[in-house]
Amino acid sequence: MIPYMKTIKFFLICAAAVAGFFFSLTNGSVEITSAQIFFGVEDETKRQILENIRLPRTIVAMLVGVNLSLSGAILQAVMKNPLADPHIIGISSGAGLFGIFVMMIFGDAGALVTPAAFIGAMLAATLIYLLAWKDGIRPIRVILAGVAVSAFLGAGISALLIFYSDKVHGALLWMVGGLSARSWQHVEILLPYSIVGTLATLLAARHLNVLQLGDEVATGLGLRVNLVRTILTAIAALLAASAVCVVGLLGFVGLIVPHTARLILGSDYRILLPGAAFLGAAVVTISDTFARTIFAPTELPVGILMAMLGAPFFLYLLRKEL
Repeated sequence: MIPYMKTIKFFLICAAAVAGFFFSLTNGSVEITSAQIFFGVEDETKRQILENIRLPRTIVAMLVGVNLSLSGAILQAVMKNPLADPHIIGISSGAGLFGIFVMMIFGDAGALVTPAAFIGAMLAATLIYLLAWKDGIRPIRVILAGVAVSAFLGAGISALLIFYSDKVHGALLWMVGGLSARSWQHVEILLPYSIVGTLATLLAARHLNVLQLGDEVATGLGLRVNLVRTILTAIAALLAASAVCVVGLLGFVGLIVPHTARLILGSDYRILLPGAAFLGAAVVTISDTFARTIFAPTELPVGILMAMLGAPFFLYLLRKEL
């Protein structure tokens, strides 16, 4: 592919993210135009809706899209599995189980939820890796181990929600993944983890490229494969855990977006990762806007729409790989 074509495609993806941002801000039960966003909203009601409802929700959607997309891209490289996704292989479920447990013990302890979810995500990733290891890693074993771990952890989440339903509000929305009522508080919770995780991921692009050459070649080039895998898995777990804490078990973003970005931009992680980040932001914001407006005044959780898009895509990839 001609390099300048990749540049054009990358900027088109960036433009899609910007379009998704304004699409989310301008669409809803109350009409707000792009001109009002740029030059100010005179109507007080519209201004409050824009500043305190739509803007933080849109920012959260973009950050979640970035986090889950980068997490999926890392896991697909580390586990040598094009079907790897934080939701499918159980990492999101591990984060969710530990996150909910902390919520029940400490109540609204926002500062503790993400670290606890990170521990749960790392434990889930480690368990999947151990179960899938047998004279090396094979993609089909990762998926089978991940599905089993995800089912087990999902059962734990369901049990907690049943036994402590009085302490967990919006449980159904959290289980399917939704952005309803997300505020500036959620932006403050998510933003530091997004910045740290994104920077760490971009800095690891060269290592991800080397991993694609195979363990033996990577070792011959001086890469400490096991250490790098552990660090990259930790980064992926942090990104997934922070997203889960804010929007719940939003699935398939980490599966669809990295594959689409790879088809558009190629397999060089130096451009694939930033491309996946912008594309993830666009996909989640646009999907969330459709989910909350298509059946208005009833709001559909964005997780349902992503599952409707992601499940057929997963089956297509499964048949292709097998």
